[in-house]
Amino acid sequence: MLVAASTDCFKQLGFQDAIQKLVDLEYSMVDVVLCEDGNQIKPSMVHENLEEAITLCTNTLRLGVVSYDVRINATRELFYEQFASICKLAKATRVVSISIPSAELGTPFNQEVEHLQKLVQIAETDGIVVSLKNQIGCLTEDPDTVSVLCNNVDGLKICLDISQYQCGPYVAKGYDKLLPHINHTILRDASDDAFQVRVGQGVVDYSRLINQLGKQGFRRALSVQLDELPDVDHDAELRKMRLLLESML
Repeated sequence: MLVAASTDCFKQLGFQDAIQKLVDLEYSMVDVVLCEDGNQIKPSMVHENLEEAITLCTNTLRLGVVSYDVRINATRELFYEQFASICKLAKATRVVSISIPSAELGTPFNQEVEHLQKLVQIAETDGIVVSLKNQIGCLTEDPDTVSVLCNNVDGLKICLDISQYQCGPYVAKGYDKLLPHINHTILRDASDDAFQVRVGQGVVDYSRLINQLGKQGFRRALSVQLDELPDVDHDAELRKMRLLLESML
């Protein structure tokens, strides 16, 4: 397994500055966020200038890109066109994993299945694996729904955000049934009533997760994604998380 960090850890910075911060914190792998509302690389920019995006994503100060965390705001056909361009970016930068959010609660199940089937088909053309993120407020907040989606969409994998099942409405169900489908992970510490707390002050059992993933033959990234907390040294938290995970591998 690999320890990585998301560029979203420094969402207020530009892409190159975020990369430099992760290098300074001695991370060797990075999960690149492509977000239309962010300060870094936007999906629309990838679509409009693919060569520039490739240049940016190959200039990562020797950080290896393990995945693209994709958040597209476009709708209808433009959504699929931007997604196809991101798949070309992934192929050009030798990245095989793309993570995407699911639809919001209330979206018809069959509509989401058709949408995901189309994304997986587009991605497979470039040899890319699509992983669906579990998120509170989305169809994937219930582990049972995630499992059914994976069973209905051939080739679809899961990006497990463990804290979403640690303090969300389905904490009692756990995530064990999802283990065979997990292709990527997002890690932070969480408590029963807080989505993120200081590293070591929560209830997330990283050792158990790593052991469970190991039994499934998981060899991909454990990706740290920490938001800044008030009156907390953010760099120190990121460094502590890296050292903690590395000590368990």
